[in-house]
Amino acid sequence: MALLTFKGGVHPDDGKSLAKDRAIAEVKPKGDLVYPVSQHIGAPASPIVAVGDRVLKGQKIAEAGGFVSAPVYASVSGTVKAIEPRFNPTGAKVNCIVVENDGEYEEVTYPAVKPLDEMSKEEILNAIGEAGIVGMGGAGFPTRVKLSPKEPDKIDYIIANCAECEPYITADYRRMMETPEELVGGMRAVLKLFDNAKGIFGVEDNKPDCIAKLKELTKDEPRMEVLALKTKYPQGGERQLIYATTGRAINSAMLPADAGCVVDNVETMITINRAVTEGKPSMERVVTVSGNAVNEPGNFKVPFGINQAELVEAAGGFKTEPEKIISGGPMMGFSMFTLDVPVTKTSSSILGFTKDEVAEYEPTACINCGRCVDACPSRLIPSRLADYAEHHDEETFTKHEGLECMECGSCSYVCPAKRPLKQAIGSMRKIALANRKKK
Repeated sequence: MALLTFKGGVHPDDGKSLAKDRAIAEVKPKGDLVYPVSQHIGAPASPIVAVGDRVLKGQKIAEAGGFVSAPVYASVSGTVKAIEPRFNPTGAKVNCIVVENDGEYEEVTYPAVKPLDEMSKEEILNAIGEAGIVGMGGAGFPTRVKLSPKEPDKIDYIIANCAECEPYITADYRRMMETPEELVGGMRAVLKLFDNAKGIFGVEDNKPDCIAKLKELTKDEPRMEVLALKTKYPQGGERQLIYATTGRAINSAMLPADAGCVVDNVETMITINRAVTEGKPSMERVVTVSGNAVNEPGNFKVPFGINQAELVEAAGGFKTEPEKIISGGPMMGFSMFTLDVPVTKTSSSILGFTKDEVAEYEPTACINCGRCVDACPSRLIPSRLADYAEHHDEETFTKHEGLECMECGSCSYVCPAKRPLKQAIGSMRKIALANRKKK
């Protein structure tokens, strides 16, 4: 049977061999913990502690600031040192709660939980919302909101995004290898919310060991299925994953729920399982530290708020001063100018490279080869959209479906003229979306 996939996409060197066989190692923080109150899409959380307060691990320190928001919890015990603007991984200054770690890790007593079979749908949703869980693949959308569609009976598929298609990142792979039971447990909890849904684990076929483990764990689960996907970037993109696993198509104006689907990534599913079965809030995640500038690439379980420089230190530091440091994957991540920023709910990886190859490129004129068109998973004409963007022609850009771009970077990757297609299109998309909101 042919492997499930989508049209377009590219095959970059995945670089996963650097860290894929490194078991998850736990890292304890040395310095202060910094908790941005904006670690998610939506309204920032509101601090409920004051400078000088002593907090415990697992204690809520900021409550949700609205319906589309999520609370924040302390991941260590210590004293609130400051509430002030600090840089986050994107380079923006946001309000943060700074906690001085006392090294004792004194923890709150978590509320007793019922067995999953005895929990109502509302109790499961409340546990997920109260735990502060958001999409941990990078989007950061509050999970309770995602799991509360207007018509839950019309949800046909719960899709666990196990593709991990970005090069170098292996955190989800290690989670699937080391704690697959928690992933399946998360799926079991979400399926209890949707009576008519089937659970799908979509795994790229370059992870046959994960496919085998998940198939073994779900062999007696009639509502769950493991599907092998063709290894191709961006197979883990929401639209591409939905199309590959269900054959249903969505566009930028639709939510997955409009196509009867809900998509959550591996780390999110595992965190859901812990919230529902143990009553524990979202306080930690696995982060990959990799790249050819890193001494000992690996996968590390770290508390939210830990300084990213400490995480690089846990990976043996850098061999040489890197020219490029990226938060997230090399295709859709973003460059960082400092490591003096905290790990947040959406921090999947830190990548360090000895050379900034992209900066060395000298763009030349488009040669009309059409490679960007073949690669585009959204079936657009990136070279033309970039022209409209460079000429600030928002009307024509929008008319030719520029807002459908998912900014995956496939077009820039294959362009022989080395044109910064993704960057040009992405900038115009932001302008067009902002202007649409104004109207």
